[in-house]
Amino acid sequence: MNILVVEDEKRMREIICDYFEMDGFTVFQAEDGIEAMHLFDKETIDLVLLDIMMPGLDGWSVCRRIRKKSKVLIVILSARSDEDDKLLGFELGADEYVTKPFSPKVLVARVKTLLNRFQTTTNEKENGHGGTIIKNEIKIDQDAYAVKVKDMDIILNRKEYDVLLYLIRNEGIVLNRERIIESIWGYDYIGDGRVVDTNIKTIRKKLGDASKYIHTVVGVGYKFEVTPSCIK
Repeated sequence: MNILVVEDEKRMREIICDYFEMDGFTVFQAEDGIEAMHLFDKETIDLVLLDIMMPGLDGWSVCRRIRKKSKVLIVILSARSDEDDKLLGFELGADEYVTKPFSPKVLVARVKTLLNRFQTTTNEKENGHGGTIIKNEIKIDQDAYAVKVKDMDIILNRKEYDVLLYLIRNEGIVLNRERIIESIWGYDYIGDGRVVDTNIKTIRKKLGDASKYIHTVVGVGYKFEVTPSCIK
């Protein structure tokens, strides 16, 4: 697996690279956004670890540029822990948001879990779990990992797509946060427990009026349901 580490702080970048190389990853490193885009266009990258606060071309801009041309996995690394910053990261297409300071060992574990989830989704597609799902104005092309609402493209990152698809596949069933985390992030996920709420909030914003099908069950979790009152 090829990892691109984008971090302007040299010592931090070297530590991250060392841990991933010790775990068998091929690592490319960039100290700023310009160098990151050059390497991304030149090499075959499976996942990008992306710092936000960098001089020149910042991480937000890099994330936006990468997402315009690729669905590669993107993990944001940032000292900014506000919910608004996390939401912005997910809206721009990041698949994960890790706040500093963090343990390099834990970061490697989280990346491996993310890659395993991605591979599982790919295998499901190859084993015949593709096709198109239509729920009123929502249309999901599982072969293209594409979502449309009223024929308008909805840009979801990998985790948002997986969460929405999981809810739809379990239509009418109330899914608690723990079950969603285990199914989408894996049993060994050790990040922020509110990651489900953050992703649901972003999904709803992107779906617009179609977000009415995602219901919050207070104190329990979420469910996707097309009720008679929702049908026009």
